[in-house]
Amino acid sequence: MTQRGITVKKSWDNPREHAMPAQARVPAELRIGPVRVAPATVLAPMAGVTDTVFRRFIRHASSFTTAPDTPEPVGAPGLDSETWDPNATSIDAAVSNTQSGCGLIMTEFTSADGLSRMRESKRKRYLTFYDDEHPIAAQLFGSNPETLAEAARIVQDTGFDLVDLNLGCPAKRVVGCNGGSGLLRDLPRIGEIFRAVRKAVTIPFTVKFRLGWNDTQIVCVELARMAEAEGLNAVALHARTREQGYTGQARWEWIAAIKQAVSIPVIGNGDIRTPEDAAAMIDQTGCDAVMIGRAAPSNPWIFRQIAQYTATGRYDQPTVADRYHMIRAYFQMLLDETEAAASDKPGSAARETAGKMKQFASWFTHGVPGGAKLRASIYQMRTGTEILAEVDAFFQERLAAGDTEPEPFPTEPAEFPADSLVCD
Repeated sequence: MTQRGITVKKSWDNPREHAMPAQARVPAELRIGPVRVAPATVLAPMAGVTDTVFRRFIRHASSFTTAPDTPEPVGAPGLDSETWDPNATSIDAAVSNTQSGCGLIMTEFTSADGLSRMRESKRKRYLTFYDDEHPIAAQLFGSNPETLAEAARIVQDTGFDLVDLNLGCPAKRVVGCNGGSGLLRDLPRIGEIFRAVRKAVTIPFTVKFRLGWNDTQIVCVELARMAEAEGLNAVALHARTREQGYTGQARWEWIAAIKQAVSIPVIGNGDIRTPEDAAAMIDQTGCDAVMIGRAAPSNPWIFRQIAQYTATGRYDQPTVADRYHMIRAYFQMLLDETEAAASDKPGSAARETAGKMKQFASWFTHGVPGGAKLRASIYQMRTGTEILAEVDAFFQERLAAGDTEPEPFPTEPAEFPADSLVCD
C-alpha cells in the first residue's frame, strides 16, 4: 500500500529563526468534534513512516529519557552496563498524551480504492493500531466519492477516532490518478467527496490540503469554507502549493487567512523544526494546533519538547544514553512486529524491517559524533539482528568513554531516500 516515486528535499530552504513569542503558546487541547486532542499537536501522516510501530514510538517518547532525581535514564544503559537489561524498556507503560506531547497521531496515507477492494484479513494489516494509540486518525486518498465513502465506513468500523482526506500529496503517481493535491484543480469534485464521506460516517471528518496547485491557483480559503459548509470538523493546511513540493518556505500567512475565514479548528503545517517554531506559528497565525511531519523522524522528542517549552519556556535535549535507549526500543519494536508477521510474508517483512532500521538510524544519528561510521557499517548489514548489534556496539563504546553530555538534534528535516513518498 505504500506508494513510491518522489524525492523529498533534503534540507530546509533558508529557514526562519524564531524566538519564543511573549504571549503565544501551543494550546493545551483542541476539540475535533467530540474528540479531545491534548496537547494541540499532531503527527503528520507520512507514507513509509507513520506505521503502528512509529506511531507508538512517538506516543511513548517520554519513556526514553532520564527520570527526575535519578542518575541513569529509565531502562537505559549507563557506565555500569552489566546490570542493564537491553530488553527492559518502558514502551508498554501507560503514558498520557500530555506526557508524550503528541495529542493526535495519524496513519500512513492509504488508498481508498485499495482498501475497498481488499479482503478483510489484508485490511487489518494496513489498518492495525493498538489501544494506546487513541486518539488516532486514518488518512485516505482517492478521487471517487463513493469509493472514499466506503473506505471511510471501513475506517469507522475498524475503530478509528477520525477519518482524514488527503488533498495535499504532490507525488506524480497520486496526482496522475487525480488524488492528493491533484484534486485541488477540481473543487466541484471535492465538494462531492465531502458530501459522500460526511453522509457515510458519524466520526469526525477532517481534510488536509495545500494552498493550491500553483501560485495562480490558490484555493485554500475557498476550500476551507467549503469544508465547513459540508460539515467537516477541522481543516489542516500545509502552507505550500503542489508546484512547490517541499521547497521554499511555508507561507504561514495563508494559515492565518483560513483561521479568519472559518470557525472550525484550523491546524497549521509546514516548517516546524523546533518548539520555538511551533509557538511562532500559533503566534503569527492564530491556528488551533500544529502538525509536524519531516522533523519527527529526525527528532522523535520534538512533541515532548514542545510540551515542555510551552509549560516552562525551556526544553531538554537527550543524552547519549537517552538516544541509545530510544533507538534500541524502536528497533526492538520493529523486530517484534516482524516476528508477529512472519507467518504471512517472512522474507519481505524481514527485508522491510531491516530497511526501516537503516533509514531510522540514518535520521537518528545525523549530527552525532561518529554517526557517519555507524551508518556506513549498518548499510552493509542484511538482517535486523545484525543492525541492532552494530547499534549496541556504537552506543556502548560512547558510553564507556564517558560520553554523557546532552546533544541537540539538528534542525534539518529527515532525509528520505529518493524512492520514498512522504506527504507531510
